[in-house]
Formats: sequence, structure tokens, C-alpha cells
Amino acid sequence: MTSVKHAPLILDIAGTVLSDTDRRRLAHPLCGGMILFGRNWVNREQLSQLCADIKSVRSDLLICVDHEGGRVQRFRTDGFTHLPTMAELGQLWFEDDAGLSGSGALNATNAATACGFVLASELRACGVDFSFTPVLDLDFGKSGVIGDRAFARDPRMVGVLAKSLMHGLLQAGMANCGKHFPGHGYVKADSHTDIPIDTRSLKTILHDDALPYAWLSTSLNSVMPAHVIYPKVDPRPAGFSARWLKDILRHQLGFQGAVFSDDLSMAGARLIDGKEVSYSQATVTALQAGCDLVLLCNQSTPDSVGGGQALDDLLAGLAQAQQVSAWLPSQVSEQRRLALLPSSKALDWEALMQTPSYLNALSLLP
Repeated sequence: MTSVKHAPLILDIAGTVLSDTDRRRLAHPLCGGMILFGRNWVNREQLSQLCADIKSVRSDLLICVDHEGGRVQRFRTDGFTHLPTMAELGQLWFEDDAGLSGSGALNATNAATACGFVLASELRACGVDFSFTPVLDLDFGKSGVIGDRAFARDPRMVGVLAKSLMHGLLQAGMANCGKHFPGHGYVKADSHTDIPIDTRSLKTILHDDALPYAWLSTSLNSVMPAHVIYPKVDPRPAGFSARWLKDILRHQLGFQGAVFSDDLSMAGARLIDGKEVSYSQATVTALQAGCDLVLLCNQSTPDSVGGGQALDDLLAGLAQAQQVSAWLPSQVSEQRRLALLPSSKALDWEALMQTPSYLNALSLLP
């Protein structure tokens, strides 16, 4: 077995405190982090303690959350700011100040930076390292799962507003994640429950949906591909496609950061080449295709199939794949994971509440 370290798995837990089983899974050398959900939240004190307990298992574990704003915001009470949707930031673009053409766009970028700063600084004050944001999908007006999570239909607006939001994240010491490459906004189906198929050509996608990825390739720290099939490019969903991840994202668009798979429990991840596969097989396929990190979510709860057994099966299955060289750990991928961890010390909540930069950012939110 190779001695190269690579911890590609991002797992979750069932409750609001760590159980002995949770600690065992998080301590596994193939586990690189944990993703939080609303079920893991009671209040700020509990969240801070949970994050401290996770770090006590292994200080290098990446604590993640989907915390975009609008309807995708896991923590909403006990002082957390209710963040605007990305669509609200996009709408500001067109609201010029009286007699000052173009001022709306500048106000929108300022608000986007403020949003990123508030989002990241509040999470970091509670011990969360990383949020899967911003959404780079375009709003074609037909995707229910994307909808107001997108900034706009125009890829130029999306690129500018996303970069502004990413600047706010950076100011608070948090990395970013552009999603869902190369674009989930055109298809109506929801990849949580279906397998969306986008029949457009590669040329069309690259000259529209994927433009923000090209423009932001030097600013993005990580990317999450879509569980969408683009049959004119590859018969596999983008997250399992070396054509999309290695040839197009890496080589053609020049992206150098980490690539996360989307949640492997989603319907869009269960079929590869027309066959239903296990979580271990899906993980190996995603890693071989070019993913650095793989998420498996919502399999730890008592009401999930197997009551958490899927997580143990995945850890064992990936270890077995490594032993037989079906998957080879990548030191480059591990370095990309570690680069997502904050490098600066976060302010605690009380100190943050009195910081002028934070108070100013709050005043700029729509």
C-alpha cells in the first residue's frame, strides 16, 4: 500500500454532539472532513462546542456547511444574520441611484462582498471552516432547485458578483467553492431526486454557463461539479467525467484548486454508465475522474437505510480499493484539501459583534 496520505471523504453525523461512532469515523485516515446540517444545530454555544470536539479528534479535519443565504442557510437563529439570496444581489445591479448610471452594479458588488464577509465571519466565529458558496449557475428561469440561488442569467454579472462575494469570504479568512460545474441552471430536473440531462453542445455550454469558471479560474479555491449528464460531451455526469474535470476544467479552463463531488447520496450519483453502483464504487469513479474530495451525506441518521452503516461500508470499501490499487491516493489532492483550511485566527462572536468592518458589512446587506 502506498504511504501517500490523502483523506478524500467528507462525512456527516446524526446529532448535535459527537458519539463514539462519530469519533471513530472522523479519526479514520481516509476521512478529510465533516459537513454540517440543520439537524446538527441547536444554538451558537452548542455549534461552537461541536466544532471544537471535531477538531479535538483531528485538527486538520475540514468543517463544512452549505450556507449560501436565502433558502440554503443551515443556521438562522441565535444571532446569525439572515443572508439575502444571490438573486437579490443580482437585482441590485439594475437599481441605479438617481442620475448615476451604473451605480446599481457598483452597489451590488459592494453588497456581495459584505454578504461574503458576514457569512464567513459568523461561521468562523463558531468554528466552521468552510461554506460551499458561491453558486455560479445561471438563472434560466426553469430550475426549481437553483432558482434564486443564482445571481443572474448573464454570466458576466455572475462572474463579477461571485468574485465580489469571494472577496468578502477571503477578508474573513474563508476559502470559496464555485458550483455546480459546468452549470445546473438550464435543466429543470433536480439531481437530488432525478438524473438531469442537458442536451446542449459543449460549445454552447462553454460560451454561456461555464464562462464564470473560466473568468474566475485564478480566484476559485474549489469547485463542485453538477450531477448532470451532458450527453453531447460525455455519457457520465460531470462529477464522474474525466472529460469534464481533467480535460475541460483543469486543462482547458486552467483551474488548479480542489474539486468536490456533490453528495453521492443524490439520485444523480447513483447511476454510472447506466448501472446502479455502490457508494464505494461511486467514490472510486469520482476520484479517478478527477475529484479530490467526495461527499456522502444523510447516511448517518437512525432513519437512514442501515442507520449509518453506509459510512462504515464506504470507509472500508475505499480502504480496500486502495489496497488493490483501484484507487491511488494523491498528495496533490491532499494539499488542495489542506489549502481550504483557514490560515488566520477567527474572532470570537462577542468580539466580532463590535468590529467596525463587520458592522459596516451588515449595513450594506439588502
